[in-house]
Amino acid sequence: MSALQYCLNTSTIRPASLMDKIRVAGLAGYRAIELWNDDLTAHVQGGGSLAEVRRALDDQGLEVPTVIAAFGWLESTGPAHQRALDETRRRLEQAAAVGARHLIASPATDPCDLSAGGAHYRELLELGRQHGVTPAMEYLGFVGSVYTIAQGWRIVQDAAHPDACLIMDPFHILRGGSPLADIALVPGGKVAIWHWNDVPGTKPVGQQADEDRVLPGDGVGPLKEIERLALQQGYRGFVSLELFNPALWQCDPEEVARLGMEKMKAYFAG
Repeated sequence: MSALQYCLNTSTIRPASLMDKIRVAGLAGYRAIELWNDDLTAHVQGGGSLAEVRRALDDQGLEVPTVIAAFGWLESTGPAHQRALDETRRRLEQAAAVGARHLIASPATDPCDLSAGGAHYRELLELGRQHGVTPAMEYLGFVGSVYTIAQGWRIVQDAAHPDACLIMDPFHILRGGSPLADIALVPGGKVAIWHWNDVPGTKPVGQQADEDRVLPGDGVGPLKEIERLALQQGYRGFVSLELFNPALWQCDPEEVARLGMEKMKAYFAG
């Protein structure tokens, strides 16, 4: 997987400030960083600017594959749907200001009617074109709406839009019960980014939550098979270290980022 480059999702070092996250990612040698809209909003509300965020990214030589995330767009109707679109527009503007390629479009937490999912996702894609940022469909293994590759890919197909694409993630594949063979549904060029993480053997994967994720190689997930299938599909983008592990949040962010880089390099070299 040497053709791939390493990215840090800032959830991995969540307690750090936004500017520290950018500095730490650069020092640890990552080529890219995934940012969160809530961090960008808090930075501006605290007296900062998105222009200085962009300068900090440029100073560290960091690309921004995604900003996270748009919510409420899938399940809402009527005035609530318009509010979700308005908020998505604001988040797209933030993503554009920091040079992001994509805004992740997250599914509903609770079960909902997915029959309009493609049409709603298409709305986001058209909004994205206005800002030069592409919304990327995400499935989440622990939600009640879109929790498998097949469901997410169906929404991408139903959108019938050339920009439609999907987020891929080992944790969510395993947590949601997707067959690994379903990775072959999605051409590598339709994957916005591969998040990268492992699952521990301490509890059944179907009972795991975000905070259970562990560093690549520290768990029991079939990562080598997932990697093989991703490469077979032609994926050659970023692999982004995405954890929500409270134990790591208690550590020095620089040490976590450095360790994460070591684990990623050791994993892919192996």
